[in-house]
Amino acid sequence: MITKSDKNKVRQHRHTRVRGKISGTAERPRLNVYRSNKNIYAQLIDDVAGVTLASASTLDKSIETAPKTEQAAKVGALIAERAKAANVEVVVFDRGGYLYHGRVQALAEAAREAGLKF
Repeated sequence: MITKSDKNKVRQHRHTRVRGKISGTAERPRLNVYRSNKNIYAQLIDDVAGVTLASASTLDKSIETAPKTEQAAKVGALIAERAKAANVEVVVFDRGGYLYHGRVQALAEAAREAGLKF
């Protein structure tokens, strides 16, 4: 029987492996996605300086209650809007070890539609 903690350890291992290959810079920050059971979070990270340039999540007051996939799409549009405010147009997408499916895919596609390039 596979427990939730085993699945998370596998995801974390996958994420570590991917993080060895991608890194964010000031010109092209990393768009990191974290998905919990209730919420989804997105951050633009400059790994060189070690700072977060912008963030958005379903905990923001501007995101109203809706199905989780729709909320993820709104978070994607919000992070793209905040990226433009921080003068960022091109990012590296870091799916956080999650499959590119469902909420992660909805967030990424909404960010692309709102003007982010990756």
